[in-house]
Amino acid sequence: MNPTETLLLDAGVWVAAKDADDRYHEAARALALDVKRPVASLDLTLYETANVVGGRWGRPAAARELCRSIVKRCGERLLPVGAELIDAAVEIAAEHGLTAYDAAYVAAARRHGWTLVSADVADLVSRGLAVAPDAADYPLAG
Repeated sequence: MNPTETLLLDAGVWVAAKDADDRYHEAARALALDVKRPVASLDLTLYETANVVGGRWGRPAAARELCRSIVKRCGERLLPVGAELIDAAVEIAAEHGLTAYDAAYVAAARRHGWTLVSADVADLVSRGLAVAPDAADYPLAG
């Protein structure tokens, strides 16, 4: 599989896939479930999704289920946030005025040549640093 066909899904995409009221629900769900399409995430994604679904929504069982789904779906493409990624994220955060969380996704996508998919229109999509879930449904190279 061509690495450029891999989609790096941030926490907002995984949460949107679980939230039927989210504007990106259908597109995010399709990306999360399409096993023909390689996807990746960062280990921090697990904490972010657990925070929203388990903490904010008060649904700990759903949070555990979602986190397990992310681990299973990403497999070897669930990346740890290490020193090199943090270094790159800090530079990107300063350059674009982003949180370290958002910048870590940008740094990982750049490092691996992946497309970053995010539901964060204000900070990532509008700046051209990511594509929205409904714009990420590219045909796979044959």
